[in-house]
Amino acid sequence: MSKPKFQTEWEEIDEEHQQLQESHKVYRHKLEELTNLQTTCSSSISKQRKSLKDLRYSLSKCAKTCDEKELKLIADIKTQIKDKENVFFDMEAYLPKRNGLYLNLVLGNVNVTLLSNQAKFAYKDEYEKFKLYMTIILMFGAITCLFVLNYRVTDEIFNFLLVWYYCTLTIRESILMSNGSRIKGWWVSHHYVSTFLSGVMLTWPEGAMYQMFRSQFLAFSIYQSFVQFLQYYYQSGCLYRLRALGERNQLDLTVEGFQSWMWRGLTFLLPCLFFGHFWQLYNSVTLFRLAGHEDCKEWQVFMLALTFLILFLGNFSHHCKSRPPENPAKPGKGAKN
Repeated sequence: MSKPKFQTEWEEIDEEHQQLQESHKVYRHKLEELTNLQTTCSSSISKQRKSLKDLRYSLSKCAKTCDEKELKLIADIKTQIKDKENVFFDMEAYLPKRNGLYLNLVLGNVNVTLLSNQAKFAYKDEYEKFKLYMTIILMFGAITCLFVLNYRVTDEIFNFLLVWYYCTLTIRESILMSNGSRIKGWWVSHHYVSTFLSGVMLTWPEGAMYQMFRSQFLAFSIYQSFVQFLQYYYQSGCLYRLRALGERNQLDLTVEGFQSWMWRGLTFLLPCLFFGHFWQLYNSVTLFRLAGHEDCKEWQVFMLALTFLILFLGNFSHHCKSRPPENPAKPGKGAKN
């Protein structure tokens, strides 16, 4: 007598369930092995770092009493130490680590390390798309506020959007840095400064001083968004080309500025960038003048003037220090920003 159809289906499902349980058991076992390996690698890296630090200190002391041949050997060892430290950086991109202060405050002590290259690149691409879409939205938002909707409530929405955008950028960049992205220095700091500036703009109450600066700020926001769009469009193409040649790290990002690798085909962006920097200086001068006005009572005016000045000094000095790379980074070592 043949089995009922439902019984056959149930037996097939039950068999698949047994296989699933076995697969999950293997997965749990492998996961435990992976966790143990991660712990072992992390402690070994810490131990090696300490040993290399002690060795570097010993070499510095020895260098004072060594002859020329030994000095050459010491210099060679120091170069190899630096190479090993770069290798540690690449290794740690695949190991769980404690979050920095900022991520701890925002997310808590949650592990944000992505284990596969595919996941890292997918997150990086999502970050780039987020920046592109938000740049376009902010540009049209500023145009709307300047030419169509001259209302305080629309200005507040625009400024809130700026605060949210820069806050989100700083969080995503911190996660990318935990996963091996080499964005650092001013290009990280200036997003924190921009977040602060947008927050102060959001709290600036309606009044004569606000109206005197409103149009200038919105026009600056339009220009800044346009330049950032140009940068994304051309930087992404340049980065793709350099990655294909093995001269840039796969997690390198487009930035709102100019870096050494951009000398290879993106110098035409420099006039646009410097014009934007001097516009920041112009904003600062305008606000300092408003702060000295007898009718000015708001603390936001002076604070914004100071913040725009910091942005100008940071951007301008960083670009002035940018130089064409003498020796492009070799594949496997990961170029630095």
